[in-house]
Amino acid sequence: MGEVCAAQEKSWLCVTWQTCNVFMSVFFSLATYVQVNDPDAGLWMVGYGVPAVLCALIGLNLHVTETLPWRRVADLYVMISSAVVAMLGWKLYKERITEIFQQEEGREFSGLMLTVVWLVMCRHSGRAPVGMLRVSTAVAITVFPFVAWLYYYINKELTSNWPTHCKTAI
Repeated sequence: MGEVCAAQEKSWLCVTWQTCNVFMSVFFSLATYVQVNDPDAGLWMVGYGVPAVLCALIGLNLHVTETLPWRRVADLYVMISSAVVAMLGWKLYKERITEIFQQEEGREFSGLMLTVVWLVMCRHSGRAPVGMLRVSTAVAITVFPFVAWLYYYINKELTSNWPTHCKTAI
């Protein structure tokens, strides 16, 4: 099983990896859409739109991660987003915020961290073995945002303190 997906194009691990990328592309697209009424919508639409496109490309072609344009865009995105995550994380730490989903910066931090972690996982997935560990981690990460979103959507009391722009898009 230690071979790359190029040699095992139809293996269930490769198909699962591509499927996870399609679902993450859908999630990041939804996250892009709900930014429409945010005060700084343009910034966050790009912040979620770029990973949505990069994940969709992996869903279509596993080997796209080995192309120079995909790698350059992903690397630039991860570099900039990591800096923003560090700044948001420092602000959350400095203000001793523990309920991060109840604060705008906490939601921004979490969403951006998710995109960074996902794109780091995607790096070189077209040439490196897509083994059980990567696929298992991908499935867990893929399921989490959908379950969390559904949980917050069902339990309206959790979002009662959120600003209006966070409650009205979907």
